[in-house]
Amino acid sequence: MLADTGAKIFLDLKFHDIPNTVAKAVAAAVKLPHVRLLTLHASSGTAVMQAAREAAGNRKDRPKLLGVTVLTSFDAATLREIGMSGTIESRAVGLARLAKNAGLDGAVCSALEARAIRRACGPKFVILIPGVRPSRGVANDQSRIGTPSEAIRAGADYLVVGRPITAAANPRAAAIAIVNEIASASRTSR
Repeated sequence: MLADTGAKIFLDLKFHDIPNTVAKAVAAAVKLPHVRLLTLHASSGTAVMQAAREAAGNRKDRPKLLGVTVLTSFDAATLREIGMSGTIESRAVGLARLAKNAGLDGAVCSALEARAIRRACGPKFVILIPGVRPSRGVANDQSRIGTPSEAIRAGADYLVVGRPITAAANPRAAAIAIVNEIASASRTSR
């Protein structure tokens, strides 16, 4: 239905499996109409990301592949719980570098790690920031959030804003307010 409207689609399936399985999933996803962004977990490793990149093909209009670094619902305790050492920022930067070296187009990270990832991976590396909340917004199940302005100033190419719009009493007004904040931040960050 979205493809029929001509909308550009962010297919956030966060593929995470063995190389063959992820490659097949990516090969199928890139054939879908209007898919422009596609996610997989960078923690799947280099072989998985390289298989995904190969499966995506070389068309100029192929979807950009983004490696999910550290989920925005994670805090330091969650990172330790799953056996990852170091700070969240060091893990996110390390996974973003791994994604870049494997041929991915960019990474998914919180606004808190975006600047460090931009420094580590360069200006052409795509950064998508989820967990975006308006000022005084509710964090819900997110641990590392940022406002639209913070995400833009941190170097985001794309923002993911979900529940602040879908759960709002007036979703249209909420969306307009967020778009206005993005536009204001974009003007001041130039």
